[in-house]
Amino acid sequence: MTETTRAQPIPKTATHIRGLDEILEGGLPEGQITAVIGGPGSGKTVLGLEFAYRSALAGEPCIFVSFEERAQVLRRNAMAMGWDLKSLEEADKLFLMDSRPSPDMIRAGDYNLNGLLAILEGKTAAMGAGRLVIDSLDVILRIFEDSVKQRDQIYYLVDWLNEKGLTAIITARSIGENDNLTNHRFLEFATDCLIKMDFRVSGQIATRRLRVVKYRGSSYGSNEYPCIITENGIFLLPISTMGLQQAELGPCISSGQTDIDETLGGGYRRSASILITGSAGTGKTTLLSTFAQAACRRGERVLFINFEESIAAMTSAMVSVNIDLQPYLNDGTLRMLTAMPESMGAEKHFFQAFKAIEQFQPDHVLVDAISATLRIDTRQAAFEYLMRLISTCKERGITSLLSNQLGTSHSVIDEISGLGISSLMDSLLLLRYVSHGPDIRRAFLVIKSRGMAHSSKYHEFTITDNGIRITGPYDISFQAAADQAEIDSPVKARRQKWGDQE
Repeated sequence: MTETTRAQPIPKTATHIRGLDEILEGGLPEGQITAVIGGPGSGKTVLGLEFAYRSALAGEPCIFVSFEERAQVLRRNAMAMGWDLKSLEEADKLFLMDSRPSPDMIRAGDYNLNGLLAILEGKTAAMGAGRLVIDSLDVILRIFEDSVKQRDQIYYLVDWLNEKGLTAIITARSIGENDNLTNHRFLEFATDCLIKMDFRVSGQIATRRLRVVKYRGSSYGSNEYPCIITENGIFLLPISTMGLQQAELGPCISSGQTDIDETLGGGYRRSASILITGSAGTGKTTLLSTFAQAACRRGERVLFINFEESIAAMTSAMVSVNIDLQPYLNDGTLRMLTAMPESMGAEKHFFQAFKAIEQFQPDHVLVDAISATLRIDTRQAAFEYLMRLISTCKERGITSLLSNQLGTSHSVIDEISGLGISSLMDSLLLLRYVSHGPDIRRAFLVIKSRGMAHSSKYHEFTITDNGIRITGPYDISFQAAADQAEIDSPVKARRQKWGDQE
């Protein structure tokens, strides 16, 4: 009888690139080769250079071999992202090797990788470097017109790297309509980890994506992940790796209006996610601004993300209902982040929000309105943006208030969900217009408020020169009868039509 041998996970090397190590479940395979393929502008060189820079910064010497860019160009581009390569080179932690072959050597046809590998062997030994990046291998392979010679050079390189036990990244351009494959299939098969990057345009919005195609001996995130190049390097935040690491709900905090607090059973819970949904003009922005003003008065920081109005337009509109947010903008308690949904992709919108959260450290995040995120790209992109934002807030114990504008459908309950995120919400408020004879009034209903003994009745409210005022419970039966009559009328008309034909 044999005992089961315990599985031994392969050793990994952290890339220190935000989000990539989570996707790779620890990092690149240590002492093995990773191929990064992608079309022009996909971010291959940036990924390789950031790996080299952050490795050197962490005290792990690295060599970066470039077959395409000059060393001074790499240093200049790196400085644009705040990476000082020169100081790391002077400290002998990083070496940029300009390996572009001269035109004379190309014409003579006597170039091969032997000389390069001899130099690398000496340099890795001198620096004690265990990490290596070879950028744009396909550029140098074009010298060899014979595909057999190209394969021989790749084989020789792979064999040398495996013998030396270096943790290596080799980048190469992808080809084809869908950028699926390189010209050198042997490179894809011979490497232990294969990462595909691409740059695409969808609906006039440019986006980058990253996908791990294979990883021998390890599990990994196999989905396609949004990837953006920021002023500090590559940023990835895969939605599929997010765990349910949520802070527990805290004590009640005021909505800014005593009567609303009573209907909620005491107010909003700190660290909760609250969705306020309703038709245009029902008072969603006013409710958000009421809370923002109350929170700022308590000395709490508020980040207000607005997809609907500019800062000046919103603050001036709120003054008409006696909500003055300008003093809090001036003293830094309130920060507003405004952008047209169409101005960038979903991942860049999220990065802007994420960066503001990290820098500003808000107690509360407000979004007006999540329905506008549908204009960013697809419904799925809007959903993923909101999932990332809500998860980020929940993990940090930040209270989030989101508004959602309903459409014109009779199926109001179907639209309340707010792009399918209602299950993530701790409190859900519905604002609506109600007909009462010749008058149109406003009413709101607390659909849910977790852990709170909230009111289950509709409450009528008005928007006055002094903000929102609750006027009391509202008998919705009159409106319900009117709604049903409006829904039934087309049905009766169809029955009448078919009856006439019969």
